[in-house]
Amino acid sequence: MRVPFIKMHGLGNDFIVLDARKEALPRITNRMASALADRHTGIGCDQLVLLERSDQADIRMRIFNSDGGEVGACGNATRAVALIHGEEARIETQAGILIASPTDGGASVDMGQPRFEWDAIPLAYPMDTLSMPVGWGPLDTPGAVSVGNPHVISFVDNCDAVPLERLGPEIENDPLFPERVNVNVATVESPGRIRLRVWERGAGLTRACGTGACATAVHAMRRKLVDSSVTVGLPGGDLQIEWQMGSAIRMTGPASESFRGTFEWEDYA
Repeated sequence: MRVPFIKMHGLGNDFIVLDARKEALPRITNRMASALADRHTGIGCDQLVLLERSDQADIRMRIFNSDGGEVGACGNATRAVALIHGEEARIETQAGILIASPTDGGASVDMGQPRFEWDAIPLAYPMDTLSMPVGWGPLDTPGAVSVGNPHVISFVDNCDAVPLERLGPEIENDPLFPERVNVNVATVESPGRIRLRVWERGAGLTRACGTGACATAVHAMRRKLVDSSVTVGLPGGDLQIEWQMGSAIRMTGPASESFRGTFEWEDYA
């Protein structure tokens, strides 16, 4: 069975999109998702995105990281799905319903309200998520935010100087985070701009992470380091994040289609 796919990216964070809304596909296993994501022997991506029919929204979106594990949210992929749909869409995810609207060259997404409770992140035991009494090397007193998936955020003088390729795996798999964690290191450059690098759980260093940009911006706003609308600069480009306490996060940024193709299902099943 030959299956069509769309290769897309948001600021270099790339996806294989399988559209099963009209015709259902066989079950995707974690092993199959990982095989398709392999950049040497598969199609190659950071995340595999599966679109299905939804009983409660316009689209159901499932997301598999490159290690094959299924996750609850992906901001960059949500913008890509908005482009495929072509108009405002309510998108069902494991993290809840997201609302995305295409814009010129990308999309704007209502990412829902962030969560700050220790057991919503989740953490292994109670602590203050605004200033956590823990640290790893140069990263100390970080914060934690859930935006449908767990994030830990550290502010440093120069995020480019942090050895994230070494610290990222250590922090991701720390027992403090029972569901593992996305690791964000950021530098506040002004009240209107943050520079960010992200180690994404199950995917590693990434050129962009939409939920990471949301979590980092919200954490900086809670600490009164930036304004309520801030540009987050990632290696792949910029995202605009807006948030007020008690409201949903609004993320706006680009998304693009790279190419289309087909693959033989049995080669990866």
